[in-house]
Amino acid sequence: MALTEAGARARLLRWPRVLLFGDSITEYSFQENGWGAYLAERLVRKCDVVNRGISGYNTRWAKLILPRLITESTDSIVAVTIFFGANDSALKELNPKQHVPLEEYAANLKSMVQYLKSVDITVDRIILITPPPLQESAWEKACLAKGDKLNRCNATTGQYAQACVQVARECGTDVLDLWTLMQKNQDFSSYLSDGLHLSTKGNSFLASQLWSRLENKLSALPSLLPYWRDVDHTNPEASLL
Repeated sequence: MALTEAGARARLLRWPRVLLFGDSITEYSFQENGWGAYLAERLVRKCDVVNRGISGYNTRWAKLILPRLITESTDSIVAVTIFFGANDSALKELNPKQHVPLEEYAANLKSMVQYLKSVDITVDRIILITPPPLQESAWEKACLAKGDKLNRCNATTGQYAQACVQVARECGTDVLDLWTLMQKNQDFSSYLSDGLHLSTKGNSFLASQLWSRLENKLSALPSLLPYWRDVDHTNPEASLL
């Protein structure tokens, strides 16, 4: 069969999508041993895991670009993670560009959830993730190496994490409270590479926690296309089109 003829007969094969939306902790998640790469491996043949992490961004900027990432109602998106707060919680007097006031941060998260609902992504497909805890001494070293002062503190980050949890409660979405969960281990610094971003151990921890929430949502998804032993080699069109 000619390829043009096969194309005319075939139904378009659409891979469902999991959208990861966040800042640098999401952008870096496809690096070796990253939490996004882990999800992609677990979901291969079932969905595409799409990385839309943008380093340095906060919720004020994120809410503006979300409608450019998802422009219309779609049933192909089976899950969305919204993972911001590490930049919003920067101290205003030392990092005014990234800082977003706490109340605005919460309002921005609500706005993004409401937008997703407006394009028919139901709340059961949305997971909010709080910022991780900040290891101040390590992050201070990273700041000083760039000629900056320590521009974040863990107590403030915790307020943003609590606001994220509250937004999830009010909106009816799932939430992964990374800030609290990581600090159940007294030495949470091992989860962080520089006091702010995730280490290999931190990526593994987040991947495990997130998968425990996604697995129930995505367990019913079938593997796409038949197993190779099940393809009729005498008539592959019957199996594949």
